[in-house]
Amino acid sequence: MEQLEQNTRSVEQFLQRSAPFLTAVASWEQQLSDLSWQSLQTEAEQGKVAVFSIDMVNGFCHEGPLSSSRVKGIIPEVVNVFEQAYRIGVRQFVMAQDSHTPESIEFADFPPHCQVNTSEAENIPELANLPFAHLYTTIAKNSLNAFHGTELAAWLDEHKDLSTVIVVGDCTDLCVYQTAMHLKLHANAYNLPLRVIVPANAVQTYDTPVEVAQEIGALAHDGDVLNLIFLYHMYLNGIEVVRKVNG
Repeated sequence: MEQLEQNTRSVEQFLQRSAPFLTAVASWEQQLSDLSWQSLQTEAEQGKVAVFSIDMVNGFCHEGPLSSSRVKGIIPEVVNVFEQAYRIGVRQFVMAQDSHTPESIEFADFPPHCQVNTSEAENIPELANLPFAHLYTTIAKNSLNAFHGTELAAWLDEHKDLSTVIVVGDCTDLCVYQTAMHLKLHANAYNLPLRVIVPANAVQTYDTPVEVAQEIGALAHDGDVLNLIFLYHMYLNGIEVVRKVNG
């Protein structure tokens, strides 16, 4: 009983200490500014801007055990990023997409999903049917990090003249975070002046409430909290987090 009381007090103290910080992070998110497409047009016309779409596949949007209404909800914003980027001259579109082997080790942590040669692993039709879809560079990945075990690192080495990469998709705290951080840290390591931009309205993560997690024997995952915290953490590491790109 004494140990239980100590644990309870420890949790209460942690929550009390964390409240000011969480309030500050929420306030930061509310004050995010927009970025203008016009400000990127010259670089785009020079071939120096790319859009990275992360896991906008059927298995996270439309079907399967990991499909999420939260992720599905950003489809219009992601499509808008693609259309507006193309309008200003962007021709580099990288589609990093889960395409797991049947024996994927990741299935120990997540239910089997987006397996090779299934509809779950296919690009969502909202992006696949855009008239410039032939420009897409598709990177099939078997882990959260699109640079491990893929040809994406070689692609990045071939595009050292990039000045800006816009990252959209899901999940904010998983594959989006891994991609954006890799891009930024790679640029830092080689002193490359690469801007990595994440529009908050075009990324999202899933939600598993505590009570649901307890019922199904999974880890709880608060989508609102983790989406916010990982946006903030990317910002702390030099990634430009904006509310949206418009105009």
